[in-house]
Amino acid sequence: MNAEHRIKLFGICGSPKKGATDYIVQEALKYAKEKYNVETEYFSAMGKKMNFCIHCDYCIREKKGCIHKDDMPEVYEKLKWADAIIIGTPVYQGSVSGQTKVIMDRCRALAAQDIHFILNKPGAAFAVGGDRIGGQEPSIRTILDFYMINEAIPVGGGSFGANLGGTFWSKDKGAEGAKKDEEGLKSMHKTINRLIKLASILNNKKPKVI
Repeated sequence: MNAEHRIKLFGICGSPKKGATDYIVQEALKYAKEKYNVETEYFSAMGKKMNFCIHCDYCIREKKGCIHKDDMPEVYEKLKWADAIIIGTPVYQGSVSGQTKVIMDRCRALAAQDIHFILNKPGAAFAVGGDRIGGQEPSIRTILDFYMINEAIPVGGGSFGANLGGTFWSKDKGAEGAKKDEEGLKSMHKTINRLIKLASILNNKKPKVI
C-alpha cells in the first residue's frame, strides 16, 4: 500500500508513567502497523506539562487555542492529522486517570476553533486495571463519551471478547502483567481490526492485510 493510501492512526497514552498503559497503546499501534501497514503517531502523558482546563473561556473568546502554554498543542495537531484515534488509560479509582481527563477536557480549545475537529473519525478506547474487575469498562465509557460529544465514531471490539474496547488486567505488575493478559490482547486485536476497517471505509481506502 502506498504511503498516500495509508490510514493515519494516532495513539494517546494517558498514564503518567511507563507501564502497562504505555505498553498496550504502543502494542496496539505496532499491531495495526504490522497487519495493515498504517501510519502511526504516539503521544504519552508521561513527563508532559498539561494544565487543567479552568473553563476561563479564553478559547471561546479569542479562537486562538488555550490560555495555557504547555504540551497540549502536540495532541491538537495529531488529532487533526489522524484518520483514527486510540486513547488508552490506566484505571484510577474506577475511572480514567487525571492525565487522560485533562487531555479530553483541554480539547475544548480545539473545538472552539473547529467544532468538527474529529468529525466522523473512528475512535477506540483501552483501559488497564490492577484488579480483574476494577473500573475498566467505566473508564472506556468515559472515553467513548468524549468521542460522541465531539462527533467522532466510537468503535468497540464487537461481541464475544471485546465489546466496548480493549480491557486489560495487569495484576499490578505493569507492562509484564499486561503482556501476559491473553484475553486483554485478544480484545485489543479485535478492537483494532474494527477500527482500521471502519477508518478505511470512511476514507474510501481498502485496508491491506500484510
